[in-house]
Amino acid sequence: MRGPSGSLRIVSASMIAVALIAGWAGCGGEQTASSPGAGEAPATPGNPRVALIMKSLANEFFLTMEEGVKAHQAANAAAYALIAQGIKDERDVNRQVQLVEQMVAQDVDAIVIAPADSKLLIAACQKAMDAGIVVVNIDNKFDSGVLAERGIAIPFVGPDNRKGARLVGEYLAGKLSPGDPVAIVEGIPTAFNAIQRKLGFEDAMNAAGMQIVAAQSGSWETSKANQVVSAMITENPGIKAFLCANDSMALGAVAALRAAGKLDTVKVVGFDNISAAQELLQKGEIAATADQHAEHLQVEQIDAHVRDPLGSLELTEEDFAWATLRLMEVADTHARGRVVSVLEGGYDLQGLAGSVGVHLHALMHGESLTAQMEEQSDDEDDET
Repeated sequence: MRGPSGSLRIVSASMIAVALIAGWAGCGGEQTASSPGAGEAPATPGNPRVALIMKSLANEFFLTMEEGVKAHQAANAAAYALIAQGIKDERDVNRQVQLVEQMVAQDVDAIVIAPADSKLLIAACQKAMDAGIVVVNIDNKFDSGVLAERGIAIPFVGPDNRKGARLVGEYLAGKLSPGDPVAIVEGIPTAFNAIQRKLGFEDAMNAAGMQIVAAQSGSWETSKANQVVSAMITENPGIKAFLCANDSMALGAVAALRAAGKLDTVKVVGFDNISAAQELLQKGEIAATADQHAEHLQVEQIDAHVRDPLGSLELTEEDFAWATLRLMEVADTHARGRVVSVLEGGYDLQGLAGSVGVHLHALMHGESLTAQMEEQSDDEDDET
């Protein structure tokens, strides 16, 4: 069974990858798709239609995400249809609002959205929910305060951005000396993931005794980051490293340093592990980045059953029974045998019904079911 996309890799210039479980599952041409020939992958009539609304498809991270979800849908073409869409640039919030409204008008069954802004997309998503559409938030977390004010909850699947950035920063700190001046190139300041990554970089740099002499937004974009870094090295020529909140901006930082003749003396780190950054890692022009597996982010965290069209964990009823029995063992040890079960949902009713049934059966007949499963396992061992 493949694990959930909650693993984070810090990828360094020496190509040393450290697997770090961070309890997490990303970042940011326009493509608008509403028909099979323009981005919608068909499914068997009557099966759910799922819309993926991403940020800028000029960002390789989201192109990788799009490729991943399309591959998943192609392997599950009989289960659901996919409509994959993106916006022209990271700041085009109004276009994302329009895309959500279009999906409501098309009466899709679910919207999976990486919002360009943590607050301004919530109203449109609430309208989708009021229309009976399932909404799942990925990549950039919706603002919890605005959600609370509106009295709604939208599930989030995404990384611990602060921890991921801190880990990248800690790697960089090992290549610097205490007191070295560094600068941060942050994302769009109103985006939750931008805020969290900046905090993570600050955590690492402050703990290592570095001086953060500048911090400015590169708007997630290569060209903007190039301008920002060029200005920073003019104002602060002694800067030893740039911590960029995504790889697209890291590419801009590298270009600016190369033009200034400083690439050999100033280090750059990023976040996302896009292929363009991997090439610079091999050359030593980027010191490290974080890999958050964009190709799996949008498909692996929703539902776990093998029949479920939006999951990839491929669990069977037997797996759910086994998990229930293990939870009961933990409850017996630590909670006087008390278990609270909450039914969240699922996109395949047959798989959902079977899983709920074996879960309830395990709760009611735990000891006998354990013996039955052990006997079945022994029989299988004898056969092999």
